[in-house]
Amino acid sequence: MKDYTKNMTAPIYYQSDCNLDLLKGKKIAIIGYGSQGHAHALNLKDSGCDVIIGLYKGSKSWAKAEAQGFKVYTSAEAAKQADIIMILINDEKQAALYKNDIEPNLEAGNMLMFAHGFNIHFGCIKPPKDVDVTMVAPKGPGHTVRSEYQVGKGVPCLVAVEQDATGQAKDLALAYALGIGGGGGGATFRTETETDLFGEQAVLCGGVCALMQAGFETLCDAGYDPRNAYFECIHEMKLIVDLIYQSGFAGMRYSISNTAEYGDYITGPKIITEDTKKAMRKVLSDIQDGTFAKDFLLDMSDAGSQVHFKAMRKIAAEAPAEVFGKEVRKLYSWSDEDKLINN
Repeated sequence: MKDYTKNMTAPIYYQSDCNLDLLKGKKIAIIGYGSQGHAHALNLKDSGCDVIIGLYKGSKSWAKAEAQGFKVYTSAEAAKQADIIMILINDEKQAALYKNDIEPNLEAGNMLMFAHGFNIHFGCIKPPKDVDVTMVAPKGPGHTVRSEYQVGKGVPCLVAVEQDATGQAKDLALAYALGIGGGGGGATFRTETETDLFGEQAVLCGGVCALMQAGFETLCDAGYDPRNAYFECIHEMKLIVDLIYQSGFAGMRYSISNTAEYGDYITGPKIITEDTKKAMRKVLSDIQDGTFAKDFLLDMSDAGSQVHFKAMRKIAAEAPAEVFGKEVRKLYSWSDEDKLINN
């Protein structure tokens, strides 16, 4: 068995390491009010912080943020008022927003914050030397950041300091992390960016979705009812992941049958082969050398017009697993209000 303990160099921060009082007297601007934006803003407000929201004129979120008790301004106006500016809009939109609305309104001693290191690590945003640049990256979607806070818990965060102009950057970032509900682990912008992109692409989204879809199609191609295939290869994934989340692989295997556990041991290595790991290493290499970032930003640019992205989204939406999944999910007990999208 390989020994990876030598890689464990980042510190772990607990709530006792964080001092929320450091945020007293500081105005925090949350730029964006989507999944992460609404969660950060509401949690900070409930923690007693002074929070305002920055949005573009005409944003659909403007009225929602006001209804939830916030003063809302344009991003430029919010940045001008704030001591701490957290950018929580899509990665591909951040550089233009920073250049047009935030950079002209930064003052020495401000803290510029991110929840993902993409734009700093790949050089899309280059802040001046007289501001702090930090990251607090919750390891969970925004709706979970909010719901865990509401029940007195929190989502672990990665905390990083890229630039410490005031000498307080780390302590302020840790205070912010506590304000949204959690401590977490130390990191660098590079580590968070590269591991986050790899995890999304090779495992959590790209890998898992492709695996489930391949299983679904294998059963359907063999003549099985697609509804049965959906239950076995897609529906039950949540049940297994919940067990792993709670108690690790061992806990999951404790909860399944001996038949399932035996099949796990003998079949997993047949699916995830050395060729699979070789492909994963290539994915990681493309992330590390900037190839993925270059391709992504080109497709998302005005010149690229998201042509490739939209085509892939259309193909994915029309996949048989999605079509039959809509029918199967009508059998579920949850209400329409619980769904993130209406299908």
